[in-house]
Amino acid sequence: MSSRYYRRRNLAGINYKSLSLDQKKQLVSERLKQKIHGISFSPYIRGQGPGTEVTEELIDMRLSIISPYVNWIRTFSCTEGNQLIPKVAAKKGLKSLVGVWLSDDLEKNEVEILNAIEVAKSGHADMMGVGNEVLLRGELTPDQLIDYIKRVQTAAPGVPVGYVDAYFEFVDYPEIADACDVIFANCYPFWEGYPIEHALIYMKDMYRRAQSVAKGKPVVISETGWPNVGSPERGSVPSYNNAIEYFLSTYKWADEEDINIFYFSSFDEAWKVEDEGDVGAFWGLWDEEGKAKYGQYDD
Repeated sequence: MSSRYYRRRNLAGINYKSLSLDQKKQLVSERLKQKIHGISFSPYIRGQGPGTEVTEELIDMRLSIISPYVNWIRTFSCTEGNQLIPKVAAKKGLKSLVGVWLSDDLEKNEVEILNAIEVAKSGHADMMGVGNEVLLRGELTPDQLIDYIKRVQTAAPGVPVGYVDAYFEFVDYPEIADACDVIFANCYPFWEGYPIEHALIYMKDMYRRAQSVAKGKPVVISETGWPNVGSPERGSVPSYNNAIEYFLSTYKWADEEDINIFYFSSFDEAWKVEDEGDVGAFWGLWDEEGKAKYGQYDD
């Protein structure tokens, strides 16, 4: 099957299960060269992580690696230089889902909110995600979160504003879904322990559950992915082949049903092992050095 066929059809209708690993890597490469909808982006390099002040030069360097392969990026914070990312991304023709990091540190939340509003006023916020898994972590109440969402909606008219969390949090707190313009649902079959052969079925169910409380509002999968190295999470096994198969099954579905997905993640990030264990460092489509992991899509 020719690469021209892959470009024409994306992954819709393609049965990749019987292909060799090299053939699957070719499919990954071809799909990325067409550009995926979006990807989660942090600019950190080896030895860096939250707490590092990032510069425009670093942001530009890291975005240059991924920008040929995506239409959108998703950021996580509007402090420590991360508020500069959307401006740099816009210069590269990328749209931004601007993340506002909230926690139980109300003073820092205020800085995040004010910086995010400035990003929106500058015209560099195409969508905004106010908070990331703050309900899952139990750091804010639903009422506190809704107040932040409404505040940003008022300050950034015309910019769709939502909240990012595990899909089930919107089911548990439908008032959060009601407050959002768009639902940003994190869907991770890996973290719920599903074997790779059943992962897509369960991701579809996660997505439909978020849709069930969206009342017709757009639902975007704000994170999903599969690590290639690390300890199993019950039935979920990190491996190179499984990571490739998860990517292919995800985009086969996305292409067939026009699902908007922000894949997780751009780069491997060693700092994440503290919170997520050994798998935390290996979610990237590129490694820490910026080398493509699953094919020749960076040539």
